[in-house]
Amino acid sequence: MQIGGLQKVTLIDYPGRLAAIVFLIGCNFRCPWCYSSELVVPEKIKNQPRISEKDFFQFLKSRKGLIEGVVICGGEPTINKELPGFIKKIKKEGFLVKLDTNGSNPKMLKELIDKKLIDYVAMDIKAPLVEKKYNKATGTKGLLAKVKKSVDILQKSNVDYEFRTTVVPSFHNKEDILEIAKLIHKTKKYYLQNFRSEKNIDKKLEKIKPYPVEFLLEIQQAIAPFFEICLVR
Repeated sequence: MQIGGLQKVTLIDYPGRLAAIVFLIGCNFRCPWCYSSELVVPEKIKNQPRISEKDFFQFLKSRKGLIEGVVICGGEPTINKELPGFIKKIKKEGFLVKLDTNGSNPKMLKELIDKKLIDYVAMDIKAPLVEKKYNKATGTKGLLAKVKKSVDILQKSNVDYEFRTTVVPSFHNKEDILEIAKLIHKTKKYYLQNFRSEKNIDKKLEKIKPYPVEFLLEIQQAIAPFFEICLVR
């Protein structure tokens, strides 16, 4: 497993839990607004320092009784065939596991759920579930059907989960978010996240200002009836 970063404690990334975050290297999406290019873009990955699995698990052992869970994100964790084994080691140490995913590997997602290896899933919905819009938002082609399958898997599962969308000027408007909300309305929790203009894969986005919070709150109020929990982060 290629580990490209470790945040030793977070109060916000695992809802209701004190956790650490482990960042895995590699991603099959190229979202223009991504601000973790050092984990995504091959030429930047080369220069990204690595953390050995040995050092990571030594860290976990030292945090027993201090943190409750581990957030696994990236990049995109599910592109790693070693992920189930990696999570088994984390669970063996007694920690809860939250997975952050783009939903592009429904087979892996289902395996992790069926084997009870993950306790919470946060899946990004990058755009309305329409081929042209999703391709533009992810810089890829041909993965939308897998994303839709992951949505279906989560909605039919017993695992605790949320969907979330980063709202980006020039990529999303109010109608786009309303469309997403209608498509995932069976979901308990949906969060809107504001775009961050920093270290973006598409450097032109670094010159774009995020939407005002008031605009996101306006959208949140419009879609809140579709969900039990709908908030702006």
